[in-house]
Amino acid sequence: MKHFLSSTDWSKVELDALLRTAAELKKQPVNKMMQGRSIALLFLNPSLRTRTSFELGMQQMGGIAIVLQPGKDAWGLEFNPGAVMDGEAEEHVAEVAAVLSRYCDLIALRAFPGFLDWQTDREDSVIKALARYASVPVINMETIVHPCQELAMMMTLKEKLGDVGRRKMVLTWTWHPRPLNTAVANSALLIGTKFGMDVTLLCPEPAYVLDEQFMQQASANSKASGGSLSVSHSIEDAYAGAEFVYAKSWGALSCYGAPDQEWEMRKHYRHFIVDEAKMKLTDGALFSHCLPLRRNIKATDAVMDSDYCIAIDEAENRLHVQKAVMSGLLEINS
Repeated sequence: MKHFLSSTDWSKVELDALLRTAAELKKQPVNKMMQGRSIALLFLNPSLRTRTSFELGMQQMGGIAIVLQPGKDAWGLEFNPGAVMDGEAEEHVAEVAAVLSRYCDLIALRAFPGFLDWQTDREDSVIKALARYASVPVINMETIVHPCQELAMMMTLKEKLGDVGRRKMVLTWTWHPRPLNTAVANSALLIGTKFGMDVTLLCPEPAYVLDEQFMQQASANSKASGGSLSVSHSIEDAYAGAEFVYAKSWGALSCYGAPDQEWEMRKHYRHFIVDEAKMKLTDGALFSHCLPLRRNIKATDAVMDSDYCIAIDEAENRLHVQKAVMSGLLEINS
């Protein structure tokens, strides 16, 4: 049984197969592939695109999606093994996974990190616990990585650029009023390098470089795929010659769980906003963002409303790639 927890667990050949299925499903969105099948969607955090695209995707394929929000419309959950459950949580993931596995064919989870201790959060133990106790495939709807988002990004790039090998991709940090999860940045780095792109990670200073486990994996990906990986703190150098700019804000891991301390660095970097002047430094680059995006904070209106912005195309493709993941995990052919 295979899960979809991170793209690192899937080969490029397997990911390419998912993308081909997604392209086929985009042409024929309504079908009966998943008739009689079901998925339980566990949301520990808010969602717009993820919830809508998973629910609608399963419905379009003839299946059923059950949405649960533990702590709201379902019992609060405990994920730690050996926990003495004398707190707020009423049910352990061991029973939840076992019961939902009896009811549903798939289980998906969205669970952001706790933003208290990165050494703990970097282990991604919450979704790993669900996968350990489940007897059906588990899908990651965003934890410390966001593999569904990265698939949608890559699908969109292939639609617009064709072969993405050796295309220059700039993964740029952008300003935000508070430190955010690194999940999308981690995933964009992983998928870009896995598919052979020349990826430049642009961030204001070394404190904003992503976690070592993802940097090392991305470096290994580049060596295997024939692409490259570099880190830059120069806006001009990074944007020069870029063919794709992907923007995301994230927090400095050295200040993880200490937002006031991180603010003393962050407050100086509002100029990392993606604007027309920066995009003019590129080689006619496409621009995207996972959404939601704060306009005129992360990117200007002019960039978001431009012809080269493909963020909405990427958001649409979440629907198609997730249908491919769901059917692929159950080995159902389109």
